[in-house]
Amino acid sequence: NLMGTQSISEIRSKVEQATKNRPAGEWILGRGWDQNDWGDSGAFPNAEDLDSISPEHPVVLTRVDGHAIWVNTKALQAAGITKETPDIEGGTILRSNGQPMGVFVDNAMPLVRKHIPAMTKAQQKEAVLLAQDKCLQSGLTAVHDMGIGPDQLDILSELESTGQLKLRVYAMLNGSLNNLEHLMKERRRVPKSHNDLLTIRGVKFFVDGALGSRGAALFEPYSDSPNDKGLILTPIEELEKKVRLTKIYGYQPAIHAIGDRGNHEVINIYERVFANEGNKARPRLEHAQVLTLDDIPRLAKLGIIASMQPTHATSDMPWAEKRLGPHRIKGAYAWRSLMTSNATIAAGSDAPVESIEPLLGLYAAITRQDVHGKPGAGWFPEQSMTITEALTAFGKNAAWASFREHELGMIKEGYIADFTVLDKDPNSLTGKQLLEAKIVMTVVNGKVVYEASKNDKGD
Repeated sequence: NLMGTQSISEIRSKVEQATKNRPAGEWILGRGWDQNDWGDSGAFPNAEDLDSISPEHPVVLTRVDGHAIWVNTKALQAAGITKETPDIEGGTILRSNGQPMGVFVDNAMPLVRKHIPAMTKAQQKEAVLLAQDKCLQSGLTAVHDMGIGPDQLDILSELESTGQLKLRVYAMLNGSLNNLEHLMKERRRVPKSHNDLLTIRGVKFFVDGALGSRGAALFEPYSDSPNDKGLILTPIEELEKKVRLTKIYGYQPAIHAIGDRGNHEVINIYERVFANEGNKARPRLEHAQVLTLDDIPRLAKLGIIASMQPTHATSDMPWAEKRLGPHRIKGAYAWRSLMTSNATIAAGSDAPVESIEPLLGLYAAITRQDVHGKPGAGWFPEQSMTITEALTAFGKNAAWASFREHELGMIKEGYIADFTVLDKDPNSLTGKQLLEAKIVMTVVNGKVVYEASKNDKGD
């Protein structure tokens, strides 16, 4: 786990520890590094940084945003990556004098990842159950699980049928699967009663990369890298064809879009495909992170949901304006501007890119500060939410984004008993008080699925 690491040397130490007592040749996997946290240069690392402490183990470390990997020379060799390996459309192989450096961005990542041994079904099931425990302890009653395949769907279905699934899962198919249309025909599943915990009715796509790895597609070059405009990961015509399939088979499209060009292209696709039927189809703009000022009012007009993550703003604020400059930043993480235009913001975490903790998300939404209370007035505080708006975004609007606003998202007579109990009333809390609140109990479908110990509850 590389989340929060502050230097290459700290990461080297963690990797070296992970290699101990593991047989030579076993792959070492990690996630969470961010070169923006290593000093002012923000330079990417290279394979040599890892080689001396992992000469016998292939190492693959995924960047915090999931849009780049950093590997050692052993992994390059295992994947057959050489100077002659061609570049990939929609991806970047970072090079030095033509030689791959060990960092692969977006569509170039599978060149290495396809060589990593697959998890067994038992391992995948264990991972799902561990993740479920973490979700329930964090007070989550439901997750929108973005971009999964048939194996994961089978595991979720099995867990539900055996009573091991304890929270609601709104599952979205992986839009890059070769058998996508077949899965859409066969696996659509909508709840018939409050006892149905698994829903399958969305598809997740990608139009561009991430801002931190300069893969987000921009109209103009990055302010801190004048030769880069980011990456289009899925050709626009291909993406539109797939969105039209979601309309045919009754699925909700959710498209990852970070850069202003990426968002603009997706909004245009939704306008062409759904026209005035947006409120029926409820297409989602995943992240809606950097928008042109002209595109902001189009979301409400077209019925497009802004599926946003408040902690992205507080994680990215140390370097985001350097990437975007003073003009584009005005349309970035622009919650207030979107709400003023009557757009629907459904808030989430984007875990594991960010912490899964919803209280941290509420805190970020109302303060636009890091956990240390900086900057004092908040980062572009005019874009912040009130606590009521934030609770609505995480609750009622998230239910709307999964077509269940008539039975979920509020504590109301006749609604399903999915709710979270805190030790303090969030409506009465400000700033850091939210971070100090504790989860007392998580209830799903009227059943207590998590309860803190007496010591955790205090008095």
